[in-house]
Amino acid sequence: MAGSQILGDRSGTEEPAYTVQARLGEAMEIRRYGERVAVETDMGDGGGRPFMRLYDYITGANTGTRKIAMTVPVAMEPEEGATIAMTTPVEMANKPGQARFIRFMLPADYTIDTAPQPTNPRVRLVALPAQDVAVRRFSGWRSTPSERRNTRILRDRLAHSDWRASGPPVTWVYDPIWTVPFLRRNEIAIPVDRASAANDAADAGAKVSAGQ
Repeated sequence: MAGSQILGDRSGTEEPAYTVQARLGEAMEIRRYGERVAVETDMGDGGGRPFMRLYDYITGANTGTRKIAMTVPVAMEPEEGATIAMTTPVEMANKPGQARFIRFMLPADYTIDTAPQPTNPRVRLVALPAQDVAVRRFSGWRSTPSERRNTRILRDRLAHSDWRASGPPVTWVYDPIWTVPFLRRNEIAIPVDRASAANDAADAGAKVSAGQ
């Protein structure tokens, strides 16, 4: 057990279910995710405060006062009332023209209607639609250079595939900070559509604009 804690064992932590639609090469694939619910907050100036706002939410700063133990693996605590188990990945993004955000996925048995509301006005629940996502996995410490490098590799591969980006990239982080670098699981994820579907949508939009 001590060895697994040092290495950063994430076993037992829920992860959103997906199916693999296509392989794009080494450490790259297209995944299809169903609808999901997440809790998020803006990053602002960064630091640890945004993370702690979400941590506070999953440990009781919500209308149901529902709590979890922040351990790896995460175990459901027999607290009074229901508990919320933290899932992976943690998601971070920088949307063009918008604030950067950090997001925790909620367990699959929650919907946007059944998840407890945050008590902090800077924390919000979001409903994520079903979508196809291109993913590149990489290890090591997450950093801006590594994110940019792996995003570039994934975009280059998409340019030579049957898939086209339909949204900005996000970073998914799966491991606690004490996980040794070579065992860390990080991913760049880009929402995608099949090229044929994207072209059909563009043609339909052009016809509407032309009044056809």
